[in-house]
Amino acid sequence: MIVAGEASGDMRAAGLARALKEFDPTLRLSGIGGEYMRQAGVECFTDITELAVIGIAEVVKHFSRIKKVFDQTLKQIDENIPDAVVLVDYPGFNLRLAREIKKRGIKIIYYISPQVWAWREKRVLKIKKLVDRMIVLFPFEQNIYSKYGMKVDYVGHPLVDEIIVNKDQTEVLKSIGLSASKTTIGLMPGSRAKEVERHLPCMLEAAQKLFKLNRERQFILLKASSIPLKLIEDQLFSYKHLPLKIYDGPTYDGINAMDAAMVASGTATLETALLKKPMVIIYKTSWLTYAIAKSVIKIPYIGLVNIVAGKKVAEELIQNDANAVNITNAVETALHNHQIIDELAAIKAILGSSGASQRAAQVVLETIK
Repeated sequence: MIVAGEASGDMRAAGLARALKEFDPTLRLSGIGGEYMRQAGVECFTDITELAVIGIAEVVKHFSRIKKVFDQTLKQIDENIPDAVVLVDYPGFNLRLAREIKKRGIKIIYYISPQVWAWREKRVLKIKKLVDRMIVLFPFEQNIYSKYGMKVDYVGHPLVDEIIVNKDQTEVLKSIGLSASKTTIGLMPGSRAKEVERHLPCMLEAAQKLFKLNRERQFILLKASSIPLKLIEDQLFSYKHLPLKIYDGPTYDGINAMDAAMVASGTATLETALLKKPMVIIYKTSWLTYAIAKSVIKIPYIGLVNIVAGKKVAEELIQNDANAVNITNAVETALHNHQIIDELAAIKAILGSSGASQRAAQVVLETIK
């Protein structure tokens, strides 16, 4: 069984599922996932949209729905008794699930580590009691788990293989009615509804300011498959004059069509970095979640691209700082910072070599055997 809780986990889990099937076509895979996992042959008994909430306030609001999925998952485990459960990221849900699975004597593999390096590193001691094997994407994560004597495997990041561009910038822009000769700025507000609701308004305001500063600019809004089109269209109503088009085609073709981007913090910052696009990272959450996070997070950055680089490669604008004026200024700087391309190119080397999903699959099969 494979349990993912949001869009990026669905993509990583799908890569793992395909690799598992390649090694052993007789495997039966079930779990919680989205379109990517279903396409990879996973029998999904619940869709990730049931779990796509973020922040403490939102979890409280949707607690009954999340609890229903939790109970349903345990029921599936009891009825099918899988040889192993692979938990993919999403620690708030998955670590609680791990406690219940442990009682049933089923092997637990965790793929994509909780961010113990960001806050409360000693959580590893609790994780060690629950998880039989940890599979991590970054080399510095392996060092942390090894320090506490946990069985951990560093496999590299699947994005190295996943990022494939099928259409060039000109082809994508023309397909949605934009010019191939103008500067194209991307808006990437996130893959959860709450993220879009919080991020898109300030991104659109910034886009309006950027257009007023230079009429030779246009905008492409990347819509995640998990986001209803109406949610975006409702916010675009006041910006009909803006040369902006929604793009809901292949993600990497869309990012590749941009000259710079406003990106919601998350895996998207790494995807944008691997395509060597200058970016500004923004993030807004509920005040309760922000206050708690600010008090416990011990690292200087929140953007994965900056964490992996070990320095500020992209500007980060959080909470109140994520306003139209600051975003506009940061995008202007990013557009004219030619050094950033070299810094982004260096990120790929840190993420490891090709074949991460295959290496992760081998660890899973080895653990089962």
